[in-house]
Amino acid sequence: MKKSGILHAELSRLVASMGHGDLLVIGDAGMPVPGGVPTIDLALRHGVPRFLDTLTTVLSELHVEAGVVADEMAAVSPELSAAFAAAWPRDIPLRRVSHDQLKELTRTARALVRTGECTAYANVVLVSGVTFGGR
Repeated sequence: MKKSGILHAELSRLVASMGHGDLLVIGDAGMPVPGGVPTIDLALRHGVPRFLDTLTTVLSELHVEAGVVADEMAAVSPELSAAFAAAWPRDIPLRRVSHDQLKELTRTARALVRTGECTAYANVVLVSGVTFGGR
């Protein structure tokens, strides 16, 4: 049995297989999944697992060079937006786009991780980096 880190076998395999520039989406329970994009469904019930718990766990193992969130998060879900801002690593650039643009990005993702989060706009696109030669 694995001692620490991501215990979910499929998610652990995905993180280990990510290459430079690959996109990984962590989404709420309602995030639409484009056809052809694999889904790792972690949702057990409303709120479990939470978006931020899933994000911080993935960030602990995946080298991320950038992130993308929807502009709408701040206005529609201010508490989540504040918690997200506090959890997001300061040294990783974060771009804000419209929710429609974010959904368009998901079409090219390696996978979408579906959480049990039921807060609007609890979605982020992570851009995988490398651990050598820069980000």
